[in-house]
Amino acid sequence: MLLATLFLVTAALYSSVGFGGGSTYLALLLIWGVPYFIFPVIALSCNVIVVSGNCFNYIRAGNLNLRLLTPYLIGSIPLAYIGGSLPVEKELFEILLLAVLTTAGILLLFNFKSYDDQESSYKKVPLTFSILIGAVLGFVSGIVGIGGGIFLSPILFLIRAGKPKQIVTAASLFILINSISGIIGQINKNDVLMEITNYWYLLAAVLIGGQIGNFLNLKIFSTRILALVTAFLVLFVAVRMGIRLSGIF
Repeated sequence: MLLATLFLVTAALYSSVGFGGGSTYLALLLIWGVPYFIFPVIALSCNVIVVSGNCFNYIRAGNLNLRLLTPYLIGSIPLAYIGGSLPVEKELFEILLLAVLTTAGILLLFNFKSYDDQESSYKKVPLTFSILIGAVLGFVSGIVGIGGGIFLSPILFLIRAGKPKQIVTAASLFILINSISGIIGQINKNDVLMEITNYWYLLAAVLIGGQIGNFLNLKIFSTRILALVTAFLVLFVAVRMGIRLSGIF
């Protein structure tokens, strides 16, 4: 029940800023001692559940910019599948996850103000550069078992690739599509479809958490505040993971 509660809280915070929470789900599963081979599929499945609602709401609100999103997907989709199909030793996986959490937390911390930015101007990013960024993020996402939007969003804010609402929408769809591609790659490695049914309660928890996150964003807190809280959550989990890897409890 405690693990499910933490998944719910994670989903609520991440969904409030357009993310799925995959990196933190992975860290929690690692800390709880869940079988290693099932990690990525659980995290990616939770991603799909959480960001599906976000994507629906953002698209309905008219925030989808396909010209912005498409090049990143062209690069990421095949690489997310390839990365997800690669076998990775647990020790390397833990190091990669720690690096992902730390980097994501720092990027969020330095970019949280951008979520409420009212600046309407933005820059056109070269097509090849966008595809390359998507490919790198897709490959890393597939290997570790995350959607990659937690990296894409700060990068797009940094280079002013679009309006804030368009960037958040792009990041959510990036997570959704990459997570699906990553799941396909992951299930080719192991017979995990039956095993994941043992963790149905985590999927139910993030479904509820995702709806809470949407409510927090729409009715209570500004996106900037929620992004800051999420950044601290990611960094806290990264520190906890770092302590675990160093053998100090």
